[in-house]
Amino acid sequence: MIRVKILSIRDSERYVLRRIVQTVQTELEREFPDLQLEISEISDPGQIGSYARVIVLPTLVVNEKVVCSRRMPNREEVATWLRQAL
Repeated sequence: MIRVKILSIRDSERYVLRRIVQTVQTELEREFPDLQLEISEISDPGQIGSYARVIVLPTLVVNEKVVCSRRMPNREEVATWLRQAL
C-alpha cells in the first residue's frame, strides 16, 4: 500500500495534484495490477506545518516522505516517486 498525502490550504491546488496522482495511478496499474494507492488530502495548516514550512503552495508526501514542496510536480515526477515507493 502506497500512502499519498496532498497538502495545501487551497482547494484548487489539491484538486490539480490529486488529478495528476490519479492519472499516474491509472497508468501504473497497467504495469502493476496489484497496485494499492491511498490518497488523502490535508488542508489544516497545523497538520501541513508538520510536513512543510509553506502551507499555501502544494506539498506531496509519499509514505510519510515529502517528495515535492512549493511547486506543482509534473506527471513524470509523480510516476518516478510512486515507482520508488513500490
